[in-house]
Amino acid sequence: MTAPRLALELAVTLRHDGHGGVADDLADTAGLAAWLRERTALLDGAPQAAADAVLLTAVRELRAATRALFARAVHPRPASRADAHRLLPEDEALRRLNAAAALVPTVPRLVWAPDAPPQARSCPVGDPPAADRITAALARAVIAFLDGPERTLLRACPAPRCVRYFLKDHPRQEWCTPSCGNRARVARHHERRKEGHGGTKEGHGGTDAR
Repeated sequence: MTAPRLALELAVTLRHDGHGGVADDLADTAGLAAWLRERTALLDGAPQAAADAVLLTAVRELRAATRALFARAVHPRPASRADAHRLLPEDEALRRLNAAAALVPTVPRLVWAPDAPPQARSCPVGDPPAADRITAALARAVIAFLDGPERTLLRACPAPRCVRYFLKDHPRQEWCTPSCGNRARVARHHERRKEGHGGTKEGHGGTDAR
């Protein structure tokens, strides 16, 4: 299923930059062009479009709506720290997402290739602009994700400095990647040592020997 993958990949274009801050893969038109180029197969056959300022704004606005709704989906667990302090209101996020999906009306079409089972696909009505098809395809992926069972598996990674959303693939999974798990365990270890040293200093009047 491509919907969860595409919806998540749009959300995590805001990510940790490796230096304690947040990087934006869609900061400019060049970043958007590279991101779209790598995901052509997931975009419902939407043709390539010039990654101009108009399309960049549309995709960034859709991302903001997606991340606000992801924050609602993970509640009462914490949302991603990348933008938890400045999320869109939920009604505006819903309006923006549905408006993007409605840019391109679709009709069902049966595709039946040789030596393959028949498949129903949604095809655009008429000849909409490529930019609208891309934006609508992204919005439909987000809608499909939020309407599907994967929504209940959505989490924001709690590891230090991480700002990613991820799908909890198994019951004991806590972090988005093993490296985040390692970083979280190291942070916990240091915190326990710090607390232990503080207790020694207070109880015996000694100095911290670190």
